[in-house]
Amino acid sequence: MALDDKVRLGVNIDHVATVRNARGGDTPDPLRAAQLAEAAGADGITAHLREDRRHISDVDIEGLMDVLEVPLNFEMAATEEMQAIALRHKPHAVCIVPEKREERTTEGGLEVAREENRLAHFIAPLRDAGCRVSIFIAADQKQIEAAHRIGAEVIELHSGAYCDAHHEGRFEERDAELTALREMSAFAHDLGLEVHVGHGLTYETVQPVAAFPEVRELNIGHFLIGEAIFRGLAPAIEEMRRLMDEARG
Repeated sequence: MALDDKVRLGVNIDHVATVRNARGGDTPDPLRAAQLAEAAGADGITAHLREDRRHISDVDIEGLMDVLEVPLNFEMAATEEMQAIALRHKPHAVCIVPEKREERTTEGGLEVAREENRLAHFIAPLRDAGCRVSIFIAADQKQIEAAHRIGAEVIELHSGAYCDAHHEGRFEERDAELTALREMSAFAHDLGLEVHVGHGLTYETVQPVAAFPEVRELNIGHFLIGEAIFRGLAPAIEEMRRLMDEARG
């Protein structure tokens, strides 16, 4: 697989819906946020339809499929309900993530190695429908090998441990996590998998990851939506895009 000079930016709009749902009603509108992100340079939009519908709703997914010009990355748990929704809409990409009702956000990567047979059968209809299937996993060789065996085309490496260690000042641990991300990005690329990274990335932590030549896409949401409160969504995205391009250059 050839390397690409540019790393794509996927903007996750889940937490626009979180703010909307805190009060009810229609504002702020995640679809409007998606269109603003697109205009500001996002290469794709990510939305996670959770089983409890705590932020993104079924109507949001329908609307995104109608209005987006850039690809939609549809994050979902490996359940029959979500599979049926994905097969109905046929988004550009489907990212399979672990999901627990009690968690605030996705806490870790999917355990692929223990569920190879089930996940292989689960993703087969999605691939047949033309969706690019991505698996959200830790930077762990065993999980990457399992994702490759079940037929995933893409992996997204969980960068949360790296970002948390940086922001909490645990720099030795941060450097170890960054090394793991770098080494496992190269390992996955050598297997023929497309490599994405996401979770917890900020202006402070994005450049070391964006610099990895094997990484083709970063998915960033919570930080950008928070930063938009202070500088606006478009400027927040434009700054992230600038930092990513600078790191790659």
